[in-house]
Amino acid sequence: MVEIGLTLPQLGEHVDAGAIRAFATSAEELGFASLWVQEHLFYPEANESIYGGRHTTSVHPAYRSVLGATELMAFVAACTEKAMIGSSILVAGYHRPVELAQRLSTLDVLSGGRLVAGLGAGWSDEEHSQMDVDPRTRGRRMSELVNAVQACWGPDPVEFSGEFFSIPRSVIRPKPLQQPHPPLLSGLRSVAGLARTAALFDIWNPSSGTVEALQQQLDTMAGLRADDAAPVRLFLRSYLQRPTDAVGSGGHGIEGVRGDLRTAVAAGAEQFIVEINFWDEMRSTRDWAEAPARLASLLETAEELSTDISKASVL
Repeated sequence: MVEIGLTLPQLGEHVDAGAIRAFATSAEELGFASLWVQEHLFYPEANESIYGGRHTTSVHPAYRSVLGATELMAFVAACTEKAMIGSSILVAGYHRPVELAQRLSTLDVLSGGRLVAGLGAGWSDEEHSQMDVDPRTRGRRMSELVNAVQACWGPDPVEFSGEFFSIPRSVIRPKPLQQPHPPLLSGLRSVAGLARTAALFDIWNPSSGTVEALQQQLDTMAGLRADDAAPVRLFLRSYLQRPTDAVGSGGHGIEGVRGDLRTAVAAGAEQFIVEINFWDEMRSTRDWAEAPARLASLLETAEELSTDISKASVL
């Protein structure tokens, strides 16, 4: 049966500790299986990057305030006991391997082995500039970052040398609780991105697609996968309202998300992640605290769809 996850309260001025705690504990009690963060640094008033597939599109106003991703994950890990805690995604260009390996290992240890580590290439040239990273190198830099982080998580002493990163012979601890490492998640969709996902990641987390397209892309990655590697797992993402939808439009809505859930089940997804942060109806801390209960009917839909598939397979 597909499990359902929710994105955490993270964007906007009305998000506070009480809203996050109430949201996370309610979501876990209701049966939502995973809780997710994203990563952005700041809000450039004059965006020149390709945002939402379009050049110089205005960035969604919710991004004017963004809670730090790993800090939010740590807080929520302390508020919960069972839910998977994941990043979808951390931007590889904003991190270096020893720093990232330590942060993620700490999260995995403190959460009791509940971390999913999602990494992506990002889209903001302005944010990459703040980190002194050339966005034209972001793809191969991300590949090297993953390899270097995995080296940090391996046996001591650790040593690494590459185009972007060099780690002297060192002891790097703590190691993550999950071994050989926490599951690595990718949202990459380009031809090169699918190849990177097949080579480096355990989970693929696209945000759209028909059943046929998703299965075709999974088949493509299977053909590129090492012979001894497990198949890439599918975690599908859906939006109540996309960041490129007009504010006030209402967006996709719960019924639209329910349709995406049917796609997720048909495509064999393990997790179905619902993005809430851009939804017009999240206007206050109370709205966030009540959101898991408002979305609980999706849990019933997932169970019904799984039952239908089970009956069909018997027939």
